[in-house]
Amino acid sequence: MLFSRVDVRLTRVTEAAEGLVVEAVACGPPPRCPGCRSQASRVHSSYERGLAGQPVNGRGLVIRLRVRRFFCDGCRCPRRTFVEQVAHLSERYRRSSLGLKQWQHAVAVELCGRPGQRLCRRLRLKAGRTRLLGLLTEPAVPERAPRVLGVDDFAFRKGKRYGTVLVDVESGRVVDVLPDREADTFAAWLTAHPGAEIICRDRATAYTKAIKEAAPDVLEVADRWHLLQNLGAAVEKTCHQHRSCLRKHAEEEIEVPVVATVTITDVHRLVNAGWTISAIGRRLRLDRKTVRRFRDTDLDDLLASARDRRPTGVLAPFKAYATARFTNTGGSVTAPQVLAEIRAQGYRGSVQAIRKHFAALRDGTAEPVRADIPSPRKITSWIMCRREDIRPKDDERLLQVQLACPDITRACDLARTFHDLITHRRGQLLKDWIRQAEQDAPPAPVRSFAGFLRQDLDAVTAGLTLEWSSGVVEGNVNRVKTIKRSMYNRASFRLLRIRILTRS
Repeated sequence: MLFSRVDVRLTRVTEAAEGLVVEAVACGPPPRCPGCRSQASRVHSSYERGLAGQPVNGRGLVIRLRVRRFFCDGCRCPRRTFVEQVAHLSERYRRSSLGLKQWQHAVAVELCGRPGQRLCRRLRLKAGRTRLLGLLTEPAVPERAPRVLGVDDFAFRKGKRYGTVLVDVESGRVVDVLPDREADTFAAWLTAHPGAEIICRDRATAYTKAIKEAAPDVLEVADRWHLLQNLGAAVEKTCHQHRSCLRKHAEEEIEVPVVATVTITDVHRLVNAGWTISAIGRRLRLDRKTVRRFRDTDLDDLLASARDRRPTGVLAPFKAYATARFTNTGGSVTAPQVLAEIRAQGYRGSVQAIRKHFAALRDGTAEPVRADIPSPRKITSWIMCRREDIRPKDDERLLQVQLACPDITRACDLARTFHDLITHRRGQLLKDWIRQAEQDAPPAPVRSFAGFLRQDLDAVTAGLTLEWSSGVVEGNVNRVKTIKRSMYNRASFRLLRIRILTRS
């Protein structure tokens, strides 16, 4: 059980404080000299060496192995003697068995330094963080690049330092990791590792420059996801630019009763008819001080003071409904009644906000209700969503947005056409789309997006035609971020590169 496929003879097993102690003697055939590879025949001496083994039943294992020292009979060999190594058990200068070394290496690959040390302590494995880190060696990088190579950047520190990850798109394995995302670094790697036929990339200019310099015959493929992301950003900027159109259209459509103007007009009409302040207050359900203020203050000053009042934030989405209920009932509705009605609509505020709003309506100082319009990001999500996935309610709101602004309508039509080109791989129609966007799109930024596509026409056409993309690369970038964060962002580039390559 302890030494299967190992040429040793077990002589004794004892129990000690550190665990089980196993004494064994190497009994294999005479080995070859590690220097001249000549067969040894004479034994010089023997000695006992200690090895830490894999734990047995939760208990530590110490192996006291007696090995032989042989003479080297090679006349030109500089070695006079050498010690035999037992296959699958020991190696030179190491005080742990090969099986334990494999366990420690697995822990180092998954957890690295201090976390690995804590796990080894739980598993009764003798290994410190320095020992675990010493087991990690740089894997060999293939001399030739894969046929389909994917390249993308990742952040060592977001906004400060970035690196580059190179991925074999066909197998999904990481090929190499570069310390930065400069064009010269990537170009030097391509020169040292030829063989790539297709390179999938995003629209970073540094990678494009490096490919044209070091591998001009390689077919570049622009990633489809990044193209949609850039188009979505252009559409969102367009929605930001035309937000005033949406506001104007919504304010024209919404029916908001102008309570303040009507009330002030009624007060002045009754004053001119000879009514007293008390009679007007009873008739219009207003306080006597409010009637006197309406009588003695100019209308423009009253409206200006209403605009200067701070709105009640939690009540803002329900203010139009509360105002309509107050007007339709002639002010007889109470705040608790309206509270019960708008609680069902999602209101989470108190009744005091409603009372203050009703008081402002009676005083004629209520701020006009502003129309609720969707945010540019929300409109962009409706436009970039697949037509079969959009909800009917959102589709209806998008239609209202299109009726309000022709520029957003044109941007929506162009974005959906481009989405169809990507979905159905119709790269041959890209030039027609660019021409149409340059003619019909709003001046910016959708038209600028079309101009950028024309500058990178070959790569974008390949991205809209071929099956290759950077999806596998993006998945590996997420995995790189996980490894980096598990090391608390304190690992050197060499250690991070080793862990990325050994876990790919």
